[in-house]
Amino acid sequence: MAHSRFFNRQQIEDLIAAGQTIIIFQNNVLKLNDGWKDKHPGGRLVLDHMIGRDATAEIDAMHTQDTLRTMERYRIGRVVGPWQNLKPPIQGGRFETPEEVGSNNHNAAWDADPQDSGIDCDTSSDSSSIDCSPKLQPYKRLPHNFGPAIERLDSAIDLPTTLPSENTACSPADYVANTVQDEIDVDLAKYPALDFDTQRSIALKFQALHQRVKDEGFYECRFIEYGKEMIRYAGLFALFILTLRQGWYFVSACFLGLFWHQIMFTAHDAGHRGITRNITIDTIIGIFIADLCCGLSIGWWKSSHNVHHLLTNAPEHDPDIQNIPLFATAPAFLQNMKSSYYDNFEFLWDRVAAIAVRIQKYTYYPIMAVARFNLYALSWGFLLSKRSHTRGKTWWTRPTEIACISAYFFLYFYLLLYLCIPTWTARAVFLLTSHLVTMPLHVQITLSHWGTSTADLGPGESFAQRQLRTTMDVACPEWLDFVHGGLQFQVVHHLFPRVPRHNLRKLQVLVRKFCAETEIEYLIHGFVAGNGVVLSRLEQVAEQARLMAECQKHMAATGESGLH
Repeated sequence: MAHSRFFNRQQIEDLIAAGQTIIIFQNNVLKLNDGWKDKHPGGRLVLDHMIGRDATAEIDAMHTQDTLRTMERYRIGRVVGPWQNLKPPIQGGRFETPEEVGSNNHNAAWDADPQDSGIDCDTSSDSSSIDCSPKLQPYKRLPHNFGPAIERLDSAIDLPTTLPSENTACSPADYVANTVQDEIDVDLAKYPALDFDTQRSIALKFQALHQRVKDEGFYECRFIEYGKEMIRYAGLFALFILTLRQGWYFVSACFLGLFWHQIMFTAHDAGHRGITRNITIDTIIGIFIADLCCGLSIGWWKSSHNVHHLLTNAPEHDPDIQNIPLFATAPAFLQNMKSSYYDNFEFLWDRVAAIAVRIQKYTYYPIMAVARFNLYALSWGFLLSKRSHTRGKTWWTRPTEIACISAYFFLYFYLLLYLCIPTWTARAVFLLTSHLVTMPLHVQITLSHWGTSTADLGPGESFAQRQLRTTMDVACPEWLDFVHGGLQFQVVHHLFPRVPRHNLRKLQVLVRKFCAETEIEYLIHGFVAGNGVVLSRLEQVAEQARLMAECQKHMAATGESGLH
């Protein structure tokens, strides 16, 4: 039988080189080609990013047991022993067919140029033991006359500073490469080693933790908690209607904004199938709340959010941090960069971006205050694009979303703003106030990632370590949980996305023990301190942009690096 076939590493590489979507799950080789990828409810991209990888942890975290059982039909065989991840083609991994390998005398397992891959592999005689860790590149040092500025940066942010050396040019590309490498070096020193044995040990311990999460019922939804929340939602909506009828337009707008703020937490749960665990029912709940009640596409949210969960804080891949020209949270954005999520759309580092990033610490809160308007644009942009077209059991979602969002715009902008509010001044106040009140939600969303690492440590890093390294929790007393809506437990949520948010506080205890056992730092700050971390990160990248501009300006004026 084909299912009993065993594949070695070269055979897997050959299949990928031939354009096959090959993913490893529990040592099974899954073939998920285009015909099925178009029907995947989570989108094509999440599969593309798992090609050549052991995606057991990712698949297990994102799917129910019923869904996992269906994967047997896509199994074409097994691999022998623990699998060591390859870099997927969408992330720059290079694979060649046997004919190309023969003509180029090149092994497709690794990138064509080790310097490009940043991977240094030491293979012992035992083929099951390969040490693949990011290769440390030699630095190109900055001119010495930038020292004072770097010292100011170094005192604010705990990152290493490169020191000047003789006969070194300072181009923008060199500066960005050095700064990116600095962040990698910090994480390499701070987190468990990337050798195969260490990361496999972490993966196995996480697998055991996940089994405990299942056995102890953390995936069971406590519907009584949603009953309590529905009372709060209904109360806020009733107050919005009551004060609107009284002509208290400013107060009414505040209650509507609070209604939006609170009810979107449940849409988040539905998007992760954390309520009923039935994709159809949870999708209907999500469309009703997000599209009809709030004017935002749940389909757009799921499309970007699924990628965000798998490639958290990856500048080239995570759409949640791709905010150029307004914001840059990673040094990688200080140059032109293509986004895999937006079909290789190129984010330009131009004069507008340079100016905006230099002041991003000061524009952060004002832009967060009006961020909801941008979500309208992103929602419509998604629904009108090919990315929203779905096949299979979710074919109906796009037309339903378009109808519901259209209904929202009719209800809000025509019936409410135009017919119920008498003057243009009052309409403008109501429009801005209702949207400004949702600002804490947007701050909350960015808080958990914008201040954390954006370094790519390579395909050898385990799922659990990457999530813990790139995500931060917000500490708050239990009685304030309803304000944060469960989003303050982002570390726990990123490890177990389908766990209902009402169970996250209890699950946090187990995650902390896991971190202590694996020696992975658990990132957590209070709300105020967390805001400080984000602002410091924005200031850090702004300073990096200034230093790069000074470096470029000096070279353009003198033709020298500034070294003496």
